[in-house]
Formats: sequence, C-alpha cells, structure tokens
Amino acid sequence: MSVRLIAFAMLFLAGTGAVQAAEIKVLSAGAVKAVIVNVGDAFEKDSGHKLSASFATVGVTRQKLAAEPADVVIMTDVAIDEAIRQGSVVAGTRNDIARAGVGVGVKEGAPRPDISTPEAFKQTLLSAKSLVYVDPAQGATSGIHFASVLQRLGIADAVKSKTILWPGGYAAEAVVKGQAEIVVHQISEILPVKGVTLVGPLPKDLQKITIYSAGIATKSEVPDAARAFISYLVSPPVKAKFAQAGLDYKE
Repeated sequence: MSVRLIAFAMLFLAGTGAVQAAEIKVLSAGAVKAVIVNVGDAFEKDSGHKLSASFATVGVTRQKLAAEPADVVIMTDVAIDEAIRQGSVVAGTRNDIARAGVGVGVKEGAPRPDISTPEAFKQTLLSAKSLVYVDPAQGATSGIHFASVLQRLGIADAVKSKTILWPGGYAAEAVVKGQAEIVVHQISEILPVKGVTLVGPLPKDLQKITIYSAGIATKSEVPDAARAFISYLVSPPVKAKFAQAGLDYKE
C-alpha cells in the first residue's frame, strides 16, 4: 500500500466521524477478492476495525447472505438491486466499486492463441486440448455467460468432453496444475494466479461487462463501520487499485 494511499485513507476515515472499533463481516463475489485482500490490512490499521471476509460466486454469496451474519455485501449490481428489493440489503447504500470483463488465459510461456474475433476464438476453443471455466450451476457470473457463448458459437457439445467445470475460486489454477490448456474467467480472477498469462479479453461481440457493487446488509449490527468500509472502497486511491487489478474494464 503506497504512502499516498494510506495518507488519503487516514484523512478519509477521519472524516467519517468516530466509530467504535468493530468486526466487519464481508460477503463478497470472488471477482474483487484480490483488491479486498490487498487493501484490507491498511483499512484495519487506519480505522481500527477488523475485516472478516469470505469470497464465493455470486450465487453462493446470495445463499450466504440469507443464512449467515453479514455487514457488507459485494455482488453484481443486479444481485445487489435484487437484494435491496428483497430487503436483505439496505436501500440507498449501493455503491458501484468495480467494472469487470471476461478474459482468456493460458499457462505462462505457452503460445498465445488467437482470440481476436468470434470466429478465431471459436477455432481456438475447438483446437484446444482442454479448457476450464467456473460451473454455471454455482451461480458464477462468468461461467453463466461463457456457457451462453459456447451455445452462441454452436460448439457447446463439441467441447463438452474436454471441459472442466470449476466449483469456485480461481479457475486458472487448473491451468497451473496442467489440468486445462485454456481458462475463461473474469480478468480480475486470472491476473492474480501465478503461472498463468492473460491472453486478453473476449472479442467485443462476445464480451460481458459486469458491474460489482457493495451495500450494507440489513441485518448488520455495525452499520456505521460497514458504511466506513464501503466509503473507503470508493475513495480515489482504492479505485486506482481496482483499475490495476483489471477491475476498471473499458472496451
């Protein structure tokens, strides 16, 4: 964490007013994990609060929100809006924190396949020995989208036998382990995995841009602390961290 970021955060947190130190339970989609983990220590040090964060697919995060204690919830904007309508996230607390795109990765040192156009990407997938993406049944945003891409390209059946459906977390780990040649996942969930190279984003016509938003859980017992953390996430220096992690996707 840079001195500039820490200094800004300290000034920002001071401006939020004094709040009693609290444990903030965060339920989050995995797409933003790298940034939340990266800035978490500085937030704890500067605010006196303690973060307890768990990461999963959006589908699993929804289930956890219904069953577990929570203070801050980070999911897609659509999922947060739905949670507000259902009464599990406080209305008026949604803040958009990240903008993600889906990308393709291969093992470090491997040739970079052509994914420049839908047709080129189709041929790359057909030629690949194996591929991995997150199981759509787990409620994974990128997995649900990529399954629809395979249908759109007309190759869902052709690649089925060589496809690994990852249960959650970083699907790129399958590439590192030699279980898959190609990974398709959120760019922000490919970049943190050592031993994997990001080839690039999906072709524009096949891309899905996802907004990730944070909100305060209705059942939060420390709403002031939760609000302070969300405000921290949308501060300019932390927004820069999201951009560095591939979470400020621009076409």
